[in-house]
Amino acid sequence: MSDANTVDRATEAFVACRNLLFTVAYEMLGSAADAEDVVQETWLRWVEVDLEQVRDQRAYLVRITTRQALNRLRTMSRRKESYVGPWLPEPLLTTPDVAQDVELAESVSMAVMLVLETLSPTERAVFVLREVFDVGYDEIAAAVDKTPAAVRQIAHRARRHVDARRPRTVVSQRQTRAAVESFVRALEGGDLQGLLDVLAPDVVYMGDGGGVKHAALRPITGADKVARLLAGGFAKNTIPLAFGPIMINGSPALTIHLNGELDSIIAARVEDGRITGLYAVRNPAKLSRIASETPLTLR
Repeated sequence: MSDANTVDRATEAFVACRNLLFTVAYEMLGSAADAEDVVQETWLRWVEVDLEQVRDQRAYLVRITTRQALNRLRTMSRRKESYVGPWLPEPLLTTPDVAQDVELAESVSMAVMLVLETLSPTERAVFVLREVFDVGYDEIAAAVDKTPAAVRQIAHRARRHVDARRPRTVVSQRQTRAAVESFVRALEGGDLQGLLDVLAPDVVYMGDGGGVKHAALRPITGADKVARLLAGGFAKNTIPLAFGPIMINGSPALTIHLNGELDSIIAARVEDGRITGLYAVRNPAKLSRIASETPLTLR
């Protein structure tokens, strides 16, 4: 690609699709840093493409992004094997329109992103492209180097796997916010019974310190265990702390600041008015996308 006009057209097409490409990569990887790298790799390959041979620029860019994300996902799988404690997706401070788009907010929620972690790289790519972005089977086949028939089978298997593990119903922002606010009030007041009231009996707590910050090395299950862990931990803390509301991955969540410094983000999965999942990210390397909003889109 040599002349300036062609480069300008390539740049214009890429910029128009950039937020979409980032969203595709993030949903496949669960890491904003890796998603940014994939988007950059997509650009480097895109500028080498002969635009005269491209019928659908958006589809072609998504195809490049998917292939780069698949390569990155396989590398990340090896990294996660040596990760200290549970690995949680990197939380994003999202723009208001993400919360208003129910489909998008659900697809990037911490709960659903964790379910996607249980898929194989190819299953995850197929599921994300088909179920989240409504990409056609033929186009997915070209992106993952499979036949359309094979992609249909993979999509069916992945959909069944995810449906069995994702939240049963889509909860409104109001319900999630109310549950998170009750949770915060109980934490601030050291109210053990208040925690037990807002936590579902089978609630699961996961903490991600990445071996850098202290966090539980295994998921903790059960309202009593989780409530006592949290109430006891904050009661012993002698450093000034503050809780604050935040929108993470399209849903209400909370920040915890210790001595004025951001210490952790806690996202919640809410069902039937009670919290069924708590996801606490403390690893400093995963808290860099909280200072500014990250635009996400399905289109």
